[in-house]
Amino acid sequence: MKSILIALIFIWPFVLPASDIKPNSERPPSRERWSTAELDLANTAKNIDYLSTEEKNIIFYMNLARMDGTRFFNTYFQDFVDAHNVQMKKYSNYKDLKVNRYDAYYRGLEQDLRRAKNLGLLYPDETLTYIADQHGKDMNKRNLAGHNSSDGRTMVDRIGKYYKNHGMAENLAFGFSNGLANVCMLLLDTGIPDVGHRKNILNSTLGLNMVGVSIQPHPHYKYSATIDFVANPGLKVN
Repeated sequence: MKSILIALIFIWPFVLPASDIKPNSERPPSRERWSTAELDLANTAKNIDYLSTEEKNIIFYMNLARMDGTRFFNTYFQDFVDAHNVQMKKYSNYKDLKVNRYDAYYRGLEQDLRRAKNLGLLYPDETLTYIADQHGKDMNKRNLAGHNSSDGRTMVDRIGKYYKNHGMAENLAFGFSNGLANVCMLLLDTGIPDVGHRKNILNSTLGLNMVGVSIQPHPHYKYSATIDFVANPGLKVN
């Protein structure tokens, strides 16, 4: 029997360009706190030509969180929070939009990432990327924001057509074109009681090891990100 996880997050429409992600001047640059070998190991999509730079970055940052959650929390996640909170100051409801370092979701993420260590890398898969890409384009065309396609197919229908009887999961996020922003907000999962996105990214029970990613335009939220996961016990990595 297949194991399935799904999750959906709505995020304030905010685009964080890669150039705007800068570390706090009081902390060493995040890259300096990871070895070159570790960064290279996490960058499993670096040579993939069917993914954009920010789609590759989604896989890269998810892998770093899975490799060493505490270090990810103390480095790249803090970079994101600093930049995000500065950007949100332009809005009148800043208190609602900022990442609150004292709320339960932030503290819960810190605890969960502390337990995340050597969870196994995620590797890009072209078929899963096609599945994610088609769903993202469907949501854009039909102004949808959910796991069901416009023709009524579920996530299980879409992924199961190609990977029957495999463990699978799907995360959807809206409002970000940037890879780090998508990963950090999905991990934070503010307002999602079961923190399903976080559980998908940090899953250690299903054997998830393949991922497809698609960032697409969206008529209401500006951008959507579809992330599809599959467990393939027979995966061979070159």
